[in-house]
Amino acid sequence: MKVILLEDVKSLGKKGDVIDNVKEGYARNFILAKKLGVEATPENLNNLKLKKANDDKVAAQILQEAKEFAKEMEDQSVTVKMKAGEGGKAFGSVSTKEIATAYKEQYKKEIDKKKIVLPEAIKNFGTYEIKVKLHPQVAGVLRVKVEEA
Repeated sequence: MKVILLEDVKSLGKKGDVIDNVKEGYARNFILAKKLGVEATPENLNNLKLKKANDDKVAAQILQEAKEFAKEMEDQSVTVKMKAGEGGKAFGSVSTKEIATAYKEQYKKEIDKKKIVLPEAIKNFGTYEIKVKLHPQVAGVLRVKVEEA
């Protein structure tokens, strides 16, 4: 029996795969009964093809938006204020949450704090270039100015 998987099935395949020789009993009693897949009729195969084409189109659009956002981010810099401790040194360090909040306040756009990559903690005043992962294939660079409050 030929089956299209709707979910990942261990030892059989991943979601969206078309499996040719699945035993009739396994397909009817497990895969179809638990809605892990559907029978590969011409109509279902066509639906799968259309869904994959739509998913590819959406993925390309998301990638394009990420590239545009990365280009836009290159010209921007975010200012973060910190308290000064002894001898003019920064008191504490700047977190990704503070950078994301400052970016949202200054540019009215959101960056997920989990996507900001800090190679090391920012503990001094100055300007830093921070990597922001916008998409698995796209990373932007954001300049962060740390100033005394």
